[in-house]
Amino acid sequence: MQALVIVAHGSHLNPDSSAPTYDHADTVREVGAFDEVRTGFWKEEPSIREVLRTVEADEVYVVPLFISEGYFTEQVIPRELRLDGWDVADWDSDGLSASHVTLTASDVPEKTIHYCGPVGTHAAMTDVLVRRAETVTGDPNVGESFGLAVVGHGTERNENSAKAIEYHADRIRELDRFDEVQALYMDEEPEVDDVTDYFDSEDVVVVPLFIADGFHTQEDIPEDMGLTDDYRTGYDVPAEVDGHRIWYAGAVGTEGLMADVVLERAADAGADIGNSLEVVRERTRKTPQEAN
Repeated sequence: MQALVIVAHGSHLNPDSSAPTYDHADTVREVGAFDEVRTGFWKEEPSIREVLRTVEADEVYVVPLFISEGYFTEQVIPRELRLDGWDVADWDSDGLSASHVTLTASDVPEKTIHYCGPVGTHAAMTDVLVRRAETVTGDPNVGESFGLAVVGHGTERNENSAKAIEYHADRIRELDRFDEVQALYMDEEPEVDDVTDYFDSEDVVVVPLFIADGFHTQEDIPEDMGLTDDYRTGYDVPAEVDGHRIWYAGAVGTEGLMADVVLERAADAGADIGNSLEVVRERTRKTPQEAN
């Protein structure tokens, strides 16, 4: 037997914070890749600290639903899971290349725990960002005459935060699909507030590299970009700003194809997932009407 455990931040204040985690867990569960699929949260129940005790399988793959390597993936999650012998050096990462490490946990020493790197730095996340652009525009071929902005938080406290944004912006740029691709940030230059200054394209898709929609993606970014003076009144998609049409996509983590990245992480760590990747990609490509 093999189990998948998806761990995420969660929130005491935003009940929607955990929704993407549950959605992606349901998708993986439905395709039958694992005998068990569990979720655990830092700020909600079920907690990361207790989640391994709920698993029956002896082989457990833990995938962090986080954007970058840093405090949570390197300290909080290993501590809460009580991973024996954890050392971040075992990932041998440059801030983007963490893959997996196999350990045991003191609470459940009979189980083998494969602790994976975060979803946000996996190469497959590039495809999810592009899919997000397709979803918000309703065009599976979107790209020509469009600009694309990948938006991150940005912070001096964690240099890896910006690395993930730049990594995916570079990969999308190499696809030569969009006329322009730019990495933008909330808390450092170049800032998302000035999004129209960085594009010549009349149409610009803006995709925040965040796991869930919350205060930043639903309030700060729309107001900062000038989509609306007050997020509570809503805004158009696309919205006219300084002679550009801004197609604001919301958090990338809400895109159904994210389940693919979770599976990719587990497969890289040795999980036998059969043809689940192909099934997930086919299912998440369908419109809501087709899915029903």
